[in-house]
Amino acid sequence: MRSHTLTTSIYEKLSTSGKLLWGIQGAFAALFLVAGVMKLVTPTATLDEQSALPVLFMRFIGLCEALGGIGLVLPGVLRIRVGLVPLAAAGLAIIMAGATVVTAVDIGVAPAVMPFVIGALCVFVAVSRSRATVTQALAERHLLQPAS
Repeated sequence: MRSHTLTTSIYEKLSTSGKLLWGIQGAFAALFLVAGVMKLVTPTATLDEQSALPVLFMRFIGLCEALGGIGLVLPGVLRIRVGLVPLAAAGLAIIMAGATVVTAVDIGVAPAVMPFVIGALCVFVAVSRSRATVTQALAERHLLQPAS
């Protein structure tokens, strides 16, 4: 019962922007984890048919997406190495920039809007979480004093 109360009190302390960030991170963690695992388990012949990119490169992208998806939420949930969250988001933004270009060249500009928006939101998460990490580090070192 105590853990439920603790979880509830932590959730209630989050600001609206904090809840929005966690929502985006959770949704993208699921998205990238599923997309990454699919690239890893899809048979080689099927991957070769679906993309002009080399299969080994697609597997590498899948691994990066799966690890990035985990990196979006796991450090924050465990409160261990939370500075990795903005790095995971930035890495996924780079992957989505490449996906935007490849989609625009291969299929067209209209379908490239989706990876562009996802990449932009990954940049938003990276910037927001890096600011929070820096602020927290300064507060822990007593370099950031509350206003009197």
